[in-house]
Amino acid sequence: MRDVARSERVLVLAPAGRDAEIAATLLKEAGVRAEPSSDLPDLRRKIDEGAAVAVVVEEALVGAGLADLSQWVGAQPPWSDFPFVILSTRGGSIERNPGAARVIETLGNVSFLERPFHPTTLISVVKTAFRGRMRQYEARERIDEIQRGEAMLERRVAERTAELESANRQLASQIVEREKIESALRQSQRLEAIGQLTSGVSHDFNNLLTVVLGNVRQMQKQIVDPAQARRLAMMAQAAERGAKLTAQMLAFSRRQKLEPKPVDLNETVLGMRDLLQSTLGGSTNIQTVLAPRLWPAMIDPTQIELVILNLAINARDAMAVGGTLAVETSNATLGTPRLPSEPAAGEYVCVAVSDTGSGMSETVLAQAFEPFFTTKDVGKGSGLGLSQVLGLAKQSGGGVRIDTKLGEGTSVRLYLPRAASDVQAPAQSAYTNMSRPFSGETVLVVDDDSAVRDVTGSILRDLGYRVIEAGSGGAALEALDTSAKVDLVLLDFAMPGMNGAEVAREIRARHRHLPILFATGFADADALTEAGEDAIVHKPFAEEELASKVSRALGGDVSANVVALKR
Repeated sequence: MRDVARSERVLVLAPAGRDAEIAATLLKEAGVRAEPSSDLPDLRRKIDEGAAVAVVVEEALVGAGLADLSQWVGAQPPWSDFPFVILSTRGGSIERNPGAARVIETLGNVSFLERPFHPTTLISVVKTAFRGRMRQYEARERIDEIQRGEAMLERRVAERTAELESANRQLASQIVEREKIESALRQSQRLEAIGQLTSGVSHDFNNLLTVVLGNVRQMQKQIVDPAQARRLAMMAQAAERGAKLTAQMLAFSRRQKLEPKPVDLNETVLGMRDLLQSTLGGSTNIQTVLAPRLWPAMIDPTQIELVILNLAINARDAMAVGGTLAVETSNATLGTPRLPSEPAAGEYVCVAVSDTGSGMSETVLAQAFEPFFTTKDVGKGSGLGLSQVLGLAKQSGGGVRIDTKLGEGTSVRLYLPRAASDVQAPAQSAYTNMSRPFSGETVLVVDDDSAVRDVTGSILRDLGYRVIEAGSGGAALEALDTSAKVDLVLLDFAMPGMNGAEVAREIRARHRHLPILFATGFADADALTEAGEDAIVHKPFAEEELASKVSRALGGDVSANVVALKR
């Protein structure tokens, strides 16, 4: 059924005689808009166009068109129940009019009016049916309003749902980003905590090594028995290896005072080839790919050798017997970093250590730089290797990138800053010029470790100096006030109470021109930057270094700006 607008037309179907015309006239006189129909098809068409009530004589409900009208009645929308007024000679009683049931079943909403009838009765029945139809129109309008409201509500719900989904996506993205930041913060906090622990342990360990190496070297001067000399040499070698280990630990904690200089990495790799082959074993095939016209890299020469060796050992452990390890150098111009481990945009010199091993899964790669994380069996790795590599790279102003494919191998690329100047030719050792005659100058040795003071004092006495010892900053200041003359202060940097920088400031305030050397195994790069390398003696002591720097300081070659040292 076609949905039509509200219609107030009443149709009248009475094909015989003038019944339709008379009925229409009566209804019009009562104010009802009435219109006659010629037959059932015409009635069906006009109802479809729009009508409120149909008045039909019973005799017209026969023949063609009734089935079509019945189908129309059955197809009405839910709000519609079109009213029919049937003019019958026998009324609507089933007993008197057996056809009434069939009419009701066919047309649905039927009111019977028995003929002859009074005009008022016809008008009353038609108006009653008319009012019923008007209420149906009102119901349709309410239904339409409800449907429009539902459609609007659905649109608003859809819009709100889309807004919520967008907000949820943004929130999910923010949660992921926050988790990344929190993870990076936790990693940074772990690194800081481990770095503090490592640097503290390294400081104490360097003090122990100073005592061991100092006494071994003093004993070596007096031993003539070859067997004992060999044992002392082995002890010295072991202690020196321990010193290298502490250097690695300090590099990991990023607290070691590095000595970067322009380095030719091609020469470094070539010079390490024999060391790599002996360390990795004959079953590992070592290949080197060196870039022509390689830029000089700004890096501590000793530390870069340790890093390459560390990466080579990791690569060997990741490969089956007979694998291939490649060490490659190249110039690199990098863009914006993708990961925190990578360097900032700029020009770098790259040294890559690649293997044909098992590669890394995404999970392993995500944890590769975490301290103490290792995939090796218990006892076969500390998990500090890549952490140390990253620590040195970041401390030097570079970074690290790992390219890996599971089952095919891994390439660790270390990016180091390009040096502004060329590599300098090897100079004569800084510690060979010790020709200055000793004239019994007095050196004040300040260290909270009595064994370190004893060893240091012994070395200096053997060199011809007079030595005064002090176990704290306060004792050092008192010694300066009470001693007749002190020519130089050898001052431990990391001490409880007053640290070396604080003691140095007090000394400089009282004795402006007194030379000061710092002895440290825990060199805080920031705190000692202003002092300069010539004013620093590293623990464990190399006797040549100690002798040279003391001699130069007494000769007036060192002007340590201790007043500017950072607190």
